[in-house]
Amino acid sequence: MGQLEGKTAVITGGHTGIGLASAVRMAAEGAHVFIFGRRKAELDAAVETVGAPSVTAVQGDITNVADLDRLYEAVRARGRGLDVVFANSAAALFSTLEHTTEEQVERILAVNVRGTLFTVQKALPLLNDGASVILNASTAADNGTEAFGLYAASKAAVRSFARTWANELKGRGIRVNAVSPGPIDTTGIRDLFGEEQLPAVRENLAADTAIGRMGRPEEVAGVVAFLASDQSSFMLGANVYVDGGENQI
Repeated sequence: MGQLEGKTAVITGGHTGIGLASAVRMAAEGAHVFIFGRRKAELDAAVETVGAPSVTAVQGDITNVADLDRLYEAVRARGRGLDVVFANSAAALFSTLEHTTEEQVERILAVNVRGTLFTVQKALPLLNDGASVILNASTAADNGTEAFGLYAASKAAVRSFARTWANELKGRGIRVNAVSPGPIDTTGIRDLFGEEQLPAVRENLAADTAIGRMGRPEEVAGVVAFLASDQSSFMLGANVYVDGGENQI
């Protein structure tokens, strides 16, 4: 039996990158995984990657609470409650303090802060006692990277949520923890920097780590699966760095 045999999991942004790798890993550990994302074509491809009957795809946007209600209605209809929530969806951009706009602030906070909050809040009635909630934070919250302040602040908020919600939900035996990936080689890197800059960006990001390379989504997924399982039963409010030593050495 896998570490998550018979469990039900929700992963936002489960159609690509770390979310998809986590869906594959959780399904391999025996969970039924609900993946949630905006793009239907990528969701359909993710279903093929994870493999039926271990996955259910729900299309929607975490900034739309009605979409989140549809997601959790699908979970409720399955009739087994919810054991794992991986609040993974995020948005990122570069903008200095001088050039940051209202629209940029609204976009980043809507996805990374408001969306994360309602992803977890809407799950509360379905969470089984002893469930695990994992929030995707980031090493960016600590690094002070130039022009990345808005994103970094949003991820610092996510880290703070993990502490507060861990305290609020511990009475139900629900564990809330965060994972903070460093430079992980996903399509999000390409989207953020553009195809032309990608080789140089990858080289620079790899050089920032003590281990000398970028991480793979599967390496974060392994930590997410650990936090989702009973193997991490004595962890509460923690923040696990998966950063190749970037912020550690």
